Amino acid sequence: MNENNATVENLSSKAGNFLSQINSNTKLGDVRKIAKEIKKDHQLAMELWSSERYLPRLLAILIMDKKLLSEDVLEKLDSDMQTHTFDERNNLMDWLMANQLTKSKKTIALMESWKNSPSALQRRAFWYYQARLRWTGKTSPDNTADLLSALEANMAQEEPEVQWAMNFTAGWIGVYDEKYRDRCIKLGEKTGLYKGKMVAKGCTPDYLPEFITIEVNKRLDK
Repeated sequence: MNENNATVENLSSKAGNFLSQINSNTKLGDVRKIAKEIKKDHQLAMELWSSERYLPRLLAILIMDKKLLSEDVLEKLDSDMQTHTFDERNNLMDWLMANQLTKSKKTIALMESWKNSPSALQRRAFWYYQARLRWTGKTSPDNTADLLSALEANMAQEEPEVQWAMNFTAGWIGVYDEKYRDRCIKLGEKTGLYKGKMVAKGCTPDYLPEFITIEVNKRLDK
């Protein structure tokens, strides 16, 4: 799909105007600036979403009205994300989770029901949200023991996009819950996920024994 030549025939002039501001040189910071200018406009969001383009869909997510994100709407968004590349669809779901789904009790409850969803993207959102609760310093949820059992039983055979979020959750459980730390480290050793994978300078490796050790030491050094 050529993002520069996406059709705007069926869009309003308002949507066409914002669509014309977004091209292959647009950065995520630019998308956020445009969203700040628009604020909330669910109708415009749905028009931008209908462009099928990645960056306009990121913008659409930022200006959606969370009150209108019903289960049916979220199922449609999930289905539409499947047309994107692996990285794009993961980023779209992560962006939706962080900027919309965590903002209301209704959508949090929906997200918390996705643990065993047939959709890999929804399962990813479930696990990424569990990780986010921990790394943002929220009170430790009371479901940690159940989550760890599920991680031990299922992480090795999960889809790659879900596996990453599950691994991330296990990492933060290991960092913040000392009584589960050894189990999380052993889980990483058993699965071998991300062992030896190179990461950018300044980033923590995803391999659980390394991730947990480094992040725990960071907190001990403060």
